[in-house]
Amino acid sequence: MTSSMVVPVIDVQNDNFKELWPAMVLAIKTASFIALDTELSGLGSRKALLAECIEDRYKAICNAARTRSILSLGFACFKKLENKDDDTYLVQVYNLTLLCSEEYVIEPQSVQFLVQHGFDFNKQYAEGVPYIKGNDKGGDSHGINMRMLFVELLRARKPLVLHNGLIDMVFLYQCFYAHLPDKLGTFTADLSQMFPAGIYDTKYATEYELRFAASYLEYAYKKCKLDNSKSLEVVGNGRHLFLEFCKYSGHLSSYVDFRPCLAGSSLEGPLNVCQRFSAYGWCPNGSQCPLSHDTDLIIQHDEKNKVEKKKKRKRKRKNSSQGNVDLEGASENKQAHMELKDGEQGPDQVIPDTDSKPPPVTEQVDGTPVQGSESGEKMMTEKVEEGNGVAEPQAVSADEEMKTDQEQVEGNGVSEPQPLATSDATKKEKSKRKKLEGGSHRAGFDAFMTGYIFSYAATLTERVGKPPCSESWLPECLNKVYLSGKSVPMHIVKSTFSKSSKAHMHKMDIVWGKSFSSSVASKAEGTI
Repeated sequence: MTSSMVVPVIDVQNDNFKELWPAMVLAIKTASFIALDTELSGLGSRKALLAECIEDRYKAICNAARTRSILSLGFACFKKLENKDDDTYLVQVYNLTLLCSEEYVIEPQSVQFLVQHGFDFNKQYAEGVPYIKGNDKGGDSHGINMRMLFVELLRARKPLVLHNGLIDMVFLYQCFYAHLPDKLGTFTADLSQMFPAGIYDTKYATEYELRFAASYLEYAYKKCKLDNSKSLEVVGNGRHLFLEFCKYSGHLSSYVDFRPCLAGSSLEGPLNVCQRFSAYGWCPNGSQCPLSHDTDLIIQHDEKNKVEKKKKRKRKRKNSSQGNVDLEGASENKQAHMELKDGEQGPDQVIPDTDSKPPPVTEQVDGTPVQGSESGEKMMTEKVEEGNGVAEPQAVSADEEMKTDQEQVEGNGVSEPQPLATSDATKKEKSKRKKLEGGSHRAGFDAFMTGYIFSYAATLTERVGKPPCSESWLPECLNKVYLSGKSVPMHIVKSTFSKSSKAHMHKMDIVWGKSFSSSVASKAEGTI
C-alpha cells in the first residue's frame, strides 16, 4: 500500500509573476535537478510526427512548434539535502499559465482534452504570462519575462529531466529561446551545450532501466511510489526516497494548489482491466469504457500477475525435474505490450509481461486525442532571497501536519472526511469524472511526477553500490531521449559533422557573455 502525501503546487500567472520571480530563480539555482512538463495547443499531423525517418519526424515537430504554442509550463526543483538520511529532497513545484502574444493554432482536440482535465482557458487569456516565440525581439533578453526565466534555467547548469521529452524540448527551444534549426543534428548539438549537466528522459528510464509493465507518466509515478513504500517496510533494503516541501504562509498560501496523492486503492475481487489504458494511459472509449481505468488497481493487478507467473515457472521447473508435464505452466493468452490498431478488440484482461524488457512499440504521437490521453505523454500514439520582498518559506517535511479546507493531512497520511450516502447516479457521475481526470494532467504536477520517477530511479542506482553523489544520476540514461516506435533512443550529443546554429551561438553569448563564442572557437581550432 502506497503512502499518501499532499504536494503544494504554486500557481504563477501574470499578476504574481514578478512577485514570485526571486523565489523561482532561487529554486532553480539551488536545485540538484529540474523536471519540466508542458501543455500544448496542439501537435498537427499525427502521422508525420511518427515518421520512420527521424529527420522527417523532427521537421514535423518543428512545424508544430512554430505554429502552435505552450499553454502552460510546469517545473519541479528537487534539491538533495545532504544532511539527511538516505535520499531526501526539498521539492518546490511551479505551474505557470502562459499566453503567446503572437497568432498560433489551437486544435479542438487539445481544447477538449485540457478542459476535461481542468484547464481554465478563461484564466489563461485573462492572466497568462505573455511571451513571444523565436529569436529575441527588442528588450526580450533583459528584464523579468519568460525568456529570461529560461535563461536562468540555462545558467543554473542543472540536469534537465523530462518524460517522453523530445516534443517538450523542441517547443521550449522555439517558444523561449530562438528559432529552431532546420536539421536535427544542429538541434542536438545546441542542446548539448545548453544543458551541459545532461538531459534525462524518464520514459526511456522506465522502459529500458526500470522495465515496468507500462511507461506512461501516471503509471510510472505510482509504481515508483508503491515500490518506495514497500522498500521502507523492509528493514535493511538499501536507500529510500523521502520528500520535504516548503510551508507557505501568509498571502503566499493563496497561490498554492494542494494536490493530494492518496494511498492506492485495495484490490478486491476480479478486476476487468482496460487493456489500452493499462498499457498507455488512455482509452479511445474515454469515460464510456466499461473496463477499469484505475491506475492503482492496474498496478496491483500487474504485481499479482507477476507473482503468480513466478509461482507457475517454479512449479514447472519442479515438475520438469520429476518428469511431469505442467499444464498450468503453458503459455497464456497474453498480448504483446503494444497498441492495438483502431477498431481492433482485445481480451478484457491483458496485462503486459513485466518479466521481460518491453519491445519497442509504435504509438500515436499525441498527448491529446479526442477521448483523452495523458498530457505528460507528448509523443504517445503517445526560498527567496532576503530583501526582495518575498519571505523565504520554511521547509517542512511531508511527514508534518498540513491542512486544507477539504482534508487534514498528518504525516504522509491523508485523513479524509467520511463520505455521505450518495445515489447511484452521483456515484456514476463521480466515477466518470475520475476516469476522465486520471488523477493528474496538469503541467506542474506532471513535472513533479517526472522528478519523482527520476529521483526514485537514482536511489536504485545507489543501492547497487555506486557512491551517493550527483555524478551517479542514472548514467545509463544520460542524454538519451525516448523515441516512439524505435528500439534505440536519440542521443543528445554534438556530432563532429554538425555545427551549432548561429541563433544558438548568439543566444549563448547573452547567457554567458561574449566569451562563449570565443571559447568555442578556440576549442574548435584545437581539434584541427
